Amino acid sequence: MRWDNLRIDSTAADGEDGDAVRAQGTLPLIERDAVVRTFDTPGFRGMTFYEVQAKSIVSRVPDASKMPFRWTINPYRGCQHACSYCFARNTHTYLDLDAGRDFNSRVIVKVNAPELLRAKLRSRGWTGEPIAMGTNVDCYQRAEGRYQLMRGIITALRDAANPFSILTKGTLILRDLDLLLDAAAVTAVGLNVSAGFVDADLWRAIEPGTPAPQRRLDACAALNDAGLRCGVLMGPIVPYLSDSPGQLEAAVRQAAAAGAAHVSPIVLHLRPGAREWFLGWLREAHPALVPRYAELYGRGAYARQEYRSRISAEVRDLAERYGVGRGDRNRNRNPPSDRGGACEAGGREQLALF
Repeated sequence: MRWDNLRIDSTAADGEDGDAVRAQGTLPLIERDAVVRTFDTPGFRGMTFYEVQAKSIVSRVPDASKMPFRWTINPYRGCQHACSYCFARNTHTYLDLDAGRDFNSRVIVKVNAPELLRAKLRSRGWTGEPIAMGTNVDCYQRAEGRYQLMRGIITALRDAANPFSILTKGTLILRDLDLLLDAAAVTAVGLNVSAGFVDADLWRAIEPGTPAPQRRLDACAALNDAGLRCGVLMGPIVPYLSDSPGQLEAAVRQAAAAGAAHVSPIVLHLRPGAREWFLGWLREAHPALVPRYAELYGRGAYARQEYRSRISAEVRDLAERYGVGRGDRNRNRNPPSDRGGACEAGGREQLALF
């Protein structure tokens, strides 16, 4: 079984009896060397945190992966953002937890991540390759406000002048602005906020634990104002719910107003775990769309190529129109729209990390 080093011990949670915790089924894993905590504060109510001493923190991406990076750091597993489409959901099943509610409410915290990273960066075999963060679960989810692992991680990367990138839906990244500026002075730092749409109703429905899209774009603006180069990962674009010409235009227009260095569109993909959880929500909220999703996705994780190419081309056209990457930010986030139909040119999705 993968991730054996993250299996959990039976230490009682703060303020709770260990036997009671076990009786409630909150320790489904093989017990080993972890502390289980709950916090009686509104932001963490209903959450369980498993503090583990991980054996490693820098993970190599499989060679077969299409990701444009080879190394990642994931200080957390599980995510309070609770995005119904999150492709990382299935990784929770590696820990004998489910990909649904457990993923949303039971978070593994690698409390020794900064120390492990420093050791890795000092090791003889490490060659200083770029490291990506936020590519599995969000490293700036709400728990980071308590555990503050990213400050130690960024400090280690800065001290080693090792290039890195961060992708986040969390505005907490602004807490570490001082460290990011220090790191950018000595190495390449790639920053992206994730905001696939700006529709408030859709945000509340499928990204309930995240800051509002407008707040994420404000964070992008603040990072760019500080002199850091921050882009927008426009993902996911949700078929039939956030892909109309007007919705795409609103998202790109506001990314441009935030001074986004680039806009990279990613159409929703539905890998195992995420597929079941998202389609369960879709059947309840938009049952009429279920047959359309079956036709668009079939049995695979990705929407048909012609659909993805059309969306990418339209976003690229909009980005050119609104001057994304040219530094001519328009502070008015909601100017009148005069956009017509979609561009039919081809295109491909990409994730710009550096």
